[in-house]
Amino acid sequence: MSQTHDPSPILQTAFAFWNAKVLLTAVELGLFTKLDDQGMTGAQLGAALGLHPRGTSDFFDALVAMKFLDRDGNGPDALYSNTPAGAMYLVQTSPRYVGGILEMLNTRLFKFWHDLPEALRTGEPQNEIKHTGTAMFEELYSDPARLEQFMGAMTGLSRLNFEAFAEKFDFPRFQPLGDVGGATGLLSMEVARRHKHIRCISFDLPVVEPIARKSIAAAGLSDRVTTASGDFFNDPLPKADLITMGMILHDWNLEKKRHLIRAAYDALPPGGALVVIEALIDDARRENVFGLLMSLNMLIEFGDAFDYSAADFRNWCGEVGFKRFEVLPLAGPSSAAIAYK
Repeated sequence: MSQTHDPSPILQTAFAFWNAKVLLTAVELGLFTKLDDQGMTGAQLGAALGLHPRGTSDFFDALVAMKFLDRDGNGPDALYSNTPAGAMYLVQTSPRYVGGILEMLNTRLFKFWHDLPEALRTGEPQNEIKHTGTAMFEELYSDPARLEQFMGAMTGLSRLNFEAFAEKFDFPRFQPLGDVGGATGLLSMEVARRHKHIRCISFDLPVVEPIARKSIAAAGLSDRVTTASGDFFNDPLPKADLITMGMILHDWNLEKKRHLIRAAYDALPPGGALVVIEALIDDARRENVFGLLMSLNMLIEFGDAFDYSAADFRNWCGEVGFKRFEVLPLAGPSSAAIAYK
């Protein structure tokens, strides 16, 4: 008798886009923010969101079944409310809101990933550049308001990893820290909040610097977190004992990755360290599904950009003279790869 295998994992993955689109739509509609800390019936919540009655029960109860909403009771009088996790991460007024990146997944990447087959066949990006001829970053940098919105979206994705790094890394012997591609200054701020002795420099393009300066001032950290501007492919990096790159290196092809590693090496003193924070692919390329999917996302976004393993990073750093390496697990599938000069 032939062995029967369970097809459930195949079917669950094949249908996973249904689940994703329900959650992303809820964020787009502001459902979790509308609920905030109150309970609402399905009719009340549907009316508040401007939804047709036909889909509301299915939509809200699907979110209950997926554990993204709570519901007290059954039937028309049942009250929907946020779960503790939903209240923390999906209500826009929460300081730990991650919905910005979910909004970007919904408005941009959901449709771009439809063209994954073409990306695999051609090696070409499938994002805005395919449709308008203008690269994503070029479009963002031309519109300061949209750039600030994008930076805010990325903050939600980055915060948990930067917090974990700030808590786990051995900082006392490093001063100062230079964060390359610092965006809003989030990594520098998370480190400065936890380590009062450390001064930080958030380095990014001139168009980004005012956004970072505003965020740093709002956090009350301007005395220990400063900004510097430049192009990290054309200008020297700030001199620092510790240089960090949070989800920066994976945006580029191998030639540019090597350039950034060399630039970091040149900016560090002996004993200094380069830290890259990424969803590092496991060395055997068998386990970190998110890291591998993120690398496919880099194909969708940039074509020749890609994610990498700690072994890859170690080899590239060894080529320019770094002597010692370690990996520090962070939040979820992400880690910090560290190279010491």
